[in-house]
Amino acid sequence: MNAVMYGAGNIGRGFIGQLFSQSGYEVIFVDVNDEVVERLNIDNEYPIHIISETGNEDIMVKNVRAVNGRDGNSVSAEICRADIMTTAVGVNVLPRIAGPIAQGLLRRWEAGIVKPLNIIICENLIDANQYLKQLIAKEMSETERILLDERVGFVEASIGRMVPVMTPDMQKGNILRVYVEPFCELPGDRDGFKGEIPTIMNMEPSSPFEFFIKRKLYIHNMGHVMTAYLGQIMGYKYIGEAIGDPDICGITHAAMFESARALSLESGMELKVIHNYVEDLIMRFGNKQLGDTVERVGRDLSRKLAPNDRLLGAFSLCIKQNVIPRNISIGINAAMHFKDSTMSEKMLEIEEHGLKESQIIISERIART
Repeated sequence: MNAVMYGAGNIGRGFIGQLFSQSGYEVIFVDVNDEVVERLNIDNEYPIHIISETGNEDIMVKNVRAVNGRDGNSVSAEICRADIMTTAVGVNVLPRIAGPIAQGLLRRWEAGIVKPLNIIICENLIDANQYLKQLIAKEMSETERILLDERVGFVEASIGRMVPVMTPDMQKGNILRVYVEPFCELPGDRDGFKGEIPTIMNMEPSSPFEFFIKRKLYIHNMGHVMTAYLGQIMGYKYIGEAIGDPDICGITHAAMFESARALSLESGMELKVIHNYVEDLIMRFGNKQLGDTVERVGRDLSRKLAPNDRLLGAFSLCIKQNVIPRNISIGINAAMHFKDSTMSEKMLEIEEHGLKESQIIISERIART
């Protein structure tokens, strides 16, 4: 069985690749990082270091290889014979991979393969399934779009495992090494699959799935990024340190609970269940062994302050359900002061310009609370 993993970054290797490998698939990564692709093809395995406050564990992910994303012929050939496929490239990169995916699907159909191909979309975006499908459909004719509807499943997934950016010290001479937390569950949209649902370790097909996507974005991602923004203001470098500050923890916890209350009201899910999820996340944010930085978690402000993303999306959900988002508002204001030290002055200018529309929305909504 072949699984094509579009994206050999930290989530691709540190989460999805592991689950596919342990489920019996040969994992074929598609990436444009020449060094990563070369090393995957030499070693055909890579190490994962699972770290927690109570102890560490090392595992080796085997039966893997890679193709370069710039090699369109090789990419389409792998998609043609794939049994399943996933993406973990980042929302901003999805438009760039839609064309190669379309070519692979066309090659598959030209070869007479009628078996459905399910694409599990591991991106932080509500309706990511529809977004990617629309991007791919633009690359096809009207007749081909009919086959797209019939033969391709677009499956949203909720990626909860936290994986930090790897430093050279953490890599210990192996660019493929990944540090991860123990959490390893993969909720997926049952209704998105076409044909038989594959058996994948730790995958939990659920329906309706909207609750899980909103829970991830408006509670997990919102709380994580709030910790980063408040943490930078208070002078912390690491998420694990920031959440240990009683003031930051208190505000972040309260903001996550505001979102939890609103989500409970919208979905009908018992509040206690969501509250337990919040408490577990607060504990996981405090895993200092991960070495996750406030800068990594907080960067990409234009996207993270988009109207339907983690902060403003949670804010809007609360307003809709008559929950006053006082603490979420604090996080939004903290985001306005966030700076990414890797940005040039020109990039900061562009970033600030891109935030103007969000700032207007934020000001109007906060004024109504």
